[in-house]
Amino acid sequence: MPKTSRKTRPSQPIRVAVIAFDGITPFHVAAPCAVFGTVPEGQAPVFDVRVCSADAMPLRTAAGFSIATEYDLSLLEAADIVIMAAWHDDCRSAPSVLLDALRRAHQRGARIVGLCLGAFPLAEAGLLDGRTATTHWAFADGLVQRYPKVKVDAEVLYVDDGDVLTSAGVAAGLDCCLHLLRQVAGAELANSVARRLLVAPHRQGGQAQFIERPLPVSNSEGRFAQVLDWMAGHLGDEQSIDALAARAAMSRRNFTRHFRQVTGTSVKQWLLSQRLAQAQRMLEGSDAAIEVVAQEAGFGTALSLRQHFQTSLRTSPSAYRKQFRAQGAAG
Repeated sequence: MPKTSRKTRPSQPIRVAVIAFDGITPFHVAAPCAVFGTVPEGQAPVFDVRVCSADAMPLRTAAGFSIATEYDLSLLEAADIVIMAAWHDDCRSAPSVLLDALRRAHQRGARIVGLCLGAFPLAEAGLLDGRTATTHWAFADGLVQRYPKVKVDAEVLYVDDGDVLTSAGVAAGLDCCLHLLRQVAGAELANSVARRLLVAPHRQGGQAQFIERPLPVSNSEGRFAQVLDWMAGHLGDEQSIDALAARAAMSRRNFTRHFRQVTGTSVKQWLLSQRLAQAQRMLEGSDAAIEVVAQEAGFGTALSLRQHFQTSLRTSPSAYRKQFRAQGAAG
């Protein structure tokens, strides 16, 4: 994928092409447009988001109204990010014109994203061969059967395989887009957009957490929320489950069960997510040494921070700081 730093292209936003089709569910096309098209107050647009289609206009939607776009698939020829917003529920074969456009965009260096059933056209185009990918859990077996060269992981919300990303169903598309936004434009912008959209900037956990179950409402909810706030404000401190459970006036077992119910993930994974986000903010907004960032974010040592950055973000703290501080200076 071409460099997307504003330092190298100061007057040219990152070009995002969202592919829609006749019969699309409106949310699927609106989600990436909302994430990449939201401009926080006082900031210049980072992305140029446009919707295109291979189908004749107007496009009918599953909600009973129509939408129209002035762009066809030629938009993919210059896009930095190409998003296959979803696909038909019957998982039909994609037209050759779409498959060819996806292949050309990928060969040119664009980053390709398949949201929900959008993984099916990507797989048909051969872009997922030998890669790990995901899709909506209800269609994962079908993806496996039709495209045996794809390593399907039905447990995760999204998969980042470098230049190709895929997500699970519906709201997981927001998670995937926010993750990509964070990679391309930094944690601060991703967090700002997430706040504007009233969604979590990053969710841990997988699709299995989204089963129907009521959340109890009790007098302990306020205390539990206070514990979460305390955890977020003391990321540099040692946080044992026993101590947190005592702070919440719960047993260890009830605390861990309730924590997963409320957050969708474990205490360990939640803390890791928060600490990574804090480290990203410090690297973007301060000149603190890597060792200081590691300590204040709760990683203890610079080595631990580097290991977690490499595993989760596929980069080093120093490289991350260099990339996003350069963007901020150029913006």
